[in-house]
Amino acid sequence: MKVTEMKSSPEKPNPHNVSVRMLYNTEHVQAVHIELKPGEALKKHITPTDVFFYILEGKGIVEVGDEQQEVSQDMLVESPAKIPHRLLNQGDGIFRVLVVKAPRQTEATRML
Repeated sequence: MKVTEMKSSPEKPNPHNVSVRMLYNTEHVQAVHIELKPGEALKKHITPTDVFFYILEGKGIVEVGDEQQEVSQDMLVESPAKIPHRLLNQGDGIFRVLVVKAPRQTEATRML
């Protein structure tokens, strides 16, 4: 059995300049932890594979295509492949999200 503690995974440099930690990475799927401080947001981008966001803590906005939805702890949001999306923290607390990409992407993410 392999156990990974989120805080023991190093932060990964990214174009969004936010806290991103790779928790799980196999040839089939990736799981990433993202933490957005108040006022932080991901830049709108497109991933070449399906993604889902599971909200671990806090409240924030998930934008997929032309839709925006305020979300909070224990909600799951689907984001189909090749649709622009982003996460935003417009509140005053931490917004933590588990991001799962399946199947694992083999092409680069495209920033918009």
